[in-house]
Amino acid sequence: MAASIHVSKVRSLYKRILVLHRFLPLDLRALGDQYVKDEFRRHKGASSEEARSFMTEWEQYKDTLQTQVLESAGERLSSMKFGANLSDVSLKDFQEEQIGQLYELMLESTKPNRQFDIQEDGK
Repeated sequence: MAASIHVSKVRSLYKRILVLHRFLPLDLRALGDQYVKDEFRRHKGASSEEARSFMTEWEQYKDTLQTQVLESAGERLSSMKFGANLSDVSLKDFQEEQIGQLYELMLESTKPNRQFDIQEDGK
C-alpha cells in the first residue's frame, strides 16, 4: 500500500514538473524535459533514503518553478527569468557526479547556440 502511494506521488510530481516546463522558452523546455525524464528514470531503483532526498529536492524545484511562473504571468517569454542560485553550503552536499551534471546544465542553458535550438511554429 505504501509503495503504491509513493509511486502515485512520484508520478504526480513528474507530471506537474512537465506541465510547468510548458511555460519555459522552447529550448529550455526541451532541455528541462529531457533532464527530468532522465533523472526520474535513473532513480527508479533508489533506496528509500535516496528516494526521500530525491523527492524533497524535486518538490523544491517544482515549488520554485511554479512561483516563478506565477510571478511572471503576463510577461514576454524572452524576458522571463527562471532558476535559483545555489549556496556554497548546498553545493558542498553534492556528489562529484552531481556537480558535473549541474555544470553541464549551466553551460547548455547559458550558451548562445543551445543544443536544443527549436523554433516555434509560425516564427
